[in-house]
Amino acid sequence: MNIAKYIDHTLLKPETTREQLDQLLEEAKQYDFKSVCINPSHVKYAAEALKDTDVLVCTVIGFPLGATTTASKQFETVDAIKNGASEVDMVINIGALKDGRYDDVQQDIEGVVASAEGHTVKVIIETCLLTDEEKVKACELSQAAGANFVKTSTGFAGGGATPEDVKLMKDTVGDALEVKASGGVRTVEDFNQMIEAGATRIGASAGVKIIQGLEADTDY
Repeated sequence: MNIAKYIDHTLLKPETTREQLDQLLEEAKQYDFKSVCINPSHVKYAAEALKDTDVLVCTVIGFPLGATTTASKQFETVDAIKNGASEVDMVINIGALKDGRYDDVQQDIEGVVASAEGHTVKVIIETCLLTDEEKVKACELSQAAGANFVKTSTGFAGGGATPEDVKLMKDTVGDALEVKASGGVRTVEDFNQMIEAGATRIGASAGVKIIQGLEADTDY
């Protein structure tokens, strides 16, 4: 089990400085994480810094509210990929989902998938704001729209990933999509619970701490 390749090493705070970003990038190189997950304005800089590594650049679209227009999300996606992003994590239109405007939600995701032109698209459904029925529906719409992953959370809405939500999402999408757990995954125990529940990617700002803890675990 290549632990580091399960982790998107994440820094999405609005006050992120270049010094903090440089530290994230150096940690990503040192530990060989799957990706760094950063805001769009940092993508070009990060892609240049990581060009001679196999660490991917992941960025966020319509973040953190998901309430921008589909056209805006599409522009963000095209711009991010042009700047060097390999993966995009988009936020669904949460209000549209809760309204039952499922066609609007699916078309919003489809717009980003089309603009990504084959690059990995993860759909953030923001589980802490949804009922179980809405979580299932969001996963089904993501699958129908051609996304690659469903993702639990932005980390900015007052709640994060839970093993119960990860399991529900995985049970819904089966082998058709992967599940990313993000928000509040800070310890080895958290990591293990998410993997056991069905996650194949973990978004965490505590990636170094998790790796160091797991490397000290003789079971890995």
